[in-house]
Amino acid sequence: MPIGFTATGARLLRLADTLLPEIEQAEREVARLSQGDHGQLRVALECHTCFDWLMPVMDEFRRRWPDVEIDLVSGFHSEPAELLRGGGADLVIGASRGSDYATFPLFRFEILVAMAQKHKLQGLRRLAAADFEGETLITYPVPESRIDLIREVLRPAGIAFERRSAELTVAILQLVASRRGVAALPNWAIKNYVDFDYVIAKPVGEHGLWSDLFVSVPPALAQKAYVLDFVNVIREQCAATLDGIKLLS
Repeated sequence: MPIGFTATGARLLRLADTLLPEIEQAEREVARLSQGDHGQLRVALECHTCFDWLMPVMDEFRRRWPDVEIDLVSGFHSEPAELLRGGGADLVIGASRGSDYATFPLFRFEILVAMAQKHKLQGLRRLAAADFEGETLITYPVPESRIDLIREVLRPAGIAFERRSAELTVAILQLVASRRGVAALPNWAIKNYVDFDYVIAKPVGEHGLWSDLFVSVPPALAQKAYVLDFVNVIREQCAATLDGIKLLS
């Protein structure tokens, strides 16, 4: 027999659904009164595939904080943390930036390897380091130290590989589909391409290759209500829309 709420439990659940948004709105209003509701949030991305989910997040944030000017720092940045240090950005989404900055955890995600249909590795259930010997790895134009597959898997195993770069996710996947190489990308970035059989995706290692995503800001912004709420919006929206992620505590 299926498990369900009692009539009392269902009524309390409906009450919570009504009250919780009102409580959250009240908390934002109190924060505006105590801290002010004006500010600026210039966002830089270390995670290039984050564009896929960031736009809806920014739309929701603007709805909640209409007087906070939020914008993306334009252009391609090989080291976004330098923008924080130099005052060119207020917030970076990417890896943890260490003790110099206030860091807020977002979520953990799996990195999958995309390959063309009928690739020689398509029959493998999971990929090991040795499977990449002689392959061309297509990446964003960032230092090798920021590419999890290279840093965590290939370099420790001494695997020889070629590398080619492209700035856009769609360009990377076009190169993959046309058999120019393979690419290691977050699961959400390739899901639609896999669903439509444009490419194949394979996990790496026995337990998968996972990466953690954070928000980093200068210490002076760490307690700003709109910064804390921006982090909350990211976590809420991504938990609801991205398959296979795990919120970090």
